[in-house]
Amino acid sequence: GIVKLPRVPVAENIPGEELPVYRDLWKHIGHKMLKRGGGKGEPPDPLAINGTLQTALESLYGHYEKTFELWKDRGIAVPPCFIIVCQNTTISKSVYDFISGFRRKDGSLVDGRLRLFRNFDENGNPFARPNTLLIDSKQLEAGDALDDGFRAMAADEIARFKREIIDRTGDARAADNITEQELLREVMNTVGKVGQLGGGIRCVVSVSMLTEGWDANNVTHVLGIRAFGTQLLCEQVIGRALRRWSYELNDEGLFNVEYADVFGIPFNFTAKPVIAPPQPPRETVQVKALPERIALEISFPRVEGYRVELPEERLSANFNDESILTLSPQLVGPTITVNSGLIGASQDFSVAHLENVRPSSVLYKLTERLLNTLWREPGEPPRLYLFGQLKRITKQWLDNYLVCKGETYPAQVLQQELSDMACNKITAAITRKFLGERPIKALLDAYNPVGSTRHVRFNTSKLDRWKTSSEHCHINWVIWDSHWEAEFCRVAEAHPRVRAYVKNHNLGLEVPYRFGSETRKYLPDFIVLVDDGRGPEDLLHLVVEIKGYRGEDAIEKKSTMDTYWIPGVNHLASFGRWAFAEFTEVFQIQADFEAKVAAEFDALIVQVSKTESST
Repeated sequence: GIVKLPRVPVAENIPGEELPVYRDLWKHIGHKMLKRGGGKGEPPDPLAINGTLQTALESLYGHYEKTFELWKDRGIAVPPCFIIVCQNTTISKSVYDFISGFRRKDGSLVDGRLRLFRNFDENGNPFARPNTLLIDSKQLEAGDALDDGFRAMAADEIARFKREIIDRTGDARAADNITEQELLREVMNTVGKVGQLGGGIRCVVSVSMLTEGWDANNVTHVLGIRAFGTQLLCEQVIGRALRRWSYELNDEGLFNVEYADVFGIPFNFTAKPVIAPPQPPRETVQVKALPERIALEISFPRVEGYRVELPEERLSANFNDESILTLSPQLVGPTITVNSGLIGASQDFSVAHLENVRPSSVLYKLTERLLNTLWREPGEPPRLYLFGQLKRITKQWLDNYLVCKGETYPAQVLQQELSDMACNKITAAITRKFLGERPIKALLDAYNPVGSTRHVRFNTSKLDRWKTSSEHCHINWVIWDSHWEAEFCRVAEAHPRVRAYVKNHNLGLEVPYRFGSETRKYLPDFIVLVDDGRGPEDLLHLVVEIKGYRGEDAIEKKSTMDTYWIPGVNHLASFGRWAFAEFTEVFQIQADFEAKVAAEFDALIVQVSKTESST
C-alpha cells in the first residue's frame, strides 16, 4: 500500500488470445501505426487513428470520467491525470489532436473526441488553460532548443502558457524571457500542483516519458502506445502513476488502497480480474499563515554549520548521558548466527574472537581516527601534538561511556561508522566543557539567513491535524505526526505563559548534525514563544522535540542542540533567547512542559538576585 496498485487487463470478451489485447496493445497495432515523420505527403488525419486504439482510448477514458466526477464532488482542487506514452512524435501529435481537438487548414475546428480533454470550448475558442498537454520528453532532456517540427506541433500550447504568465504577472517581458523548453518543462513538472502552470492539466500526451523524477501524485490512468522491449521499461512507465495521492492511515493503521489503471503496457505479474469503483481521495486543506494573525509570527535563524575554536594547551571533557554509546545487535548487526541446511549439523557463527583485541589497540586506533577527522584542518597535516591529550580523553570515554550488550565487544567500535559516532561524542564533550570560555559560532545561510512562519503555505490531505487557536498560532493548522504532538498542541494553547507556537512542518527549521560519518539535517517538532518573566519584548524561544523511542540518532540530535545549535544561536544575539526541551513521556508532557517553563523562570530570578547582590 505504499504506492498505488497497478491494475492491468486480465480478461476480455474476445476468446482465444493468450493475453488480452489491451495488455500488450502495441503487439496488435504497432505494425499499423505511422512511423516518425509520417511520410512525405500530407500529415495524417488525427481522426484516422487505428480503430483498436480508439476503442482502448474510449474504454480507459470512460473510467477516467467516473474518477473525475468523484474527485470533483469531493472538492479536490486538481483533476486526476491521464497519461499517454507514445512511440514517436507523429503518433503523439495524432493522438493529441484526436482527444483535444484541432483546426484544419481551412480554419474549421474539429472537436476533441474525449470531452474532458478538449482544449477548445463549444464556440471554438481555445481555453485559457488547456486540459491536455503535448510533450516530447526527449526534446526536454536533450538540453537543446526544440526542433522545428515539435515547435510547430506545440506552438499553440506555448502561446497559451505565455499568455497565462502575462495575465499572472502583468509583464510581457516575463513571458519573452523564458525559453519554450523551460516553459514546457515547468508545465510538466507542475502537473497536479494547485495554482501553478500545470495544475489544471488532465491529460499528458508524451513521447517516451521523463527518465528523471516526476512527482505528480494525481495520475490515475496510463495508456501505452509504444513498444516495450523490457520489463524495466514497463516498470519505469507504470511507476509514473504509482505515487499515492494520500498517505493517511485508516482506522486499521493501513493505507487505503489506491489504483492506477493501465492499458497497453505488458507488465508481467499474476493478477486476477478486479471490478472496483474509483476510489475517492481524501479532502485536501491548505495550511497557511493567516494575515490577521501576523502578531503571532515566529522568526528563526537558518543555520548551516558551527565554528568552534577550542584551546589547545589543555583539553578536557564534560561527559554526560548523551556521551554513552551502547553497542548492541540492533546497532552493529547480529553477533550470533546459526547456519543450517536441509540436512546435516547446524553451525553457530559469532564475533567472540574480537574479545582478544587488546584495549590499548582500540584506544590507539580510535584516538588516531579522532585526530585525523575532527581535529585536523582541511589541507593541513595532523596536529600530532594533541595526540596525548586526545588519547587521555578517549580512554576516559572508553572506560566509562562505551557499553557492550548482546555479545558485542569494544573492538567493534573501530568500525568506521561506529568510530565516527564515538569521535562525535568525544568532541561534543570537549566542546561542552569550554562553552563558557569559547562560545560556539552558528554559521547562517548566506542567501537566506532568516526563516519565518509567514512563508508557510502548502496543501495536504492528512486528516491528522489540529485546528489552531487564533490567539496562539500564526498558522491555521498543525499537521501532527503522532497523538503525542496533538497532546502538546493542547498543552501549549492551555499554558498561560505561552504567547505563540508553531509546528515545524514545511517551516524550514533545520539543524545540521553529524551521525556517524554522515552530515544530516534534523527537524525539531515545535517552536514555542514563552514569557519566562522578562516581558513580551524578550520572549524565550523554546525548541521542543516530542520523542518516544530514543535511539542513537535521537541522542545525537539532542546533543547537537544542547552543545552547538542553542549556544551558537544565543551567541549571535540577534534572534532572541533560545532553549531546547525534549519530552519523552506522553502522559507527562503537561507536567514536563510546566517544569521547563518554571525552571527558566527560576533561572531568571537567580540571575537577578546575583546581579543585585553584586551591585
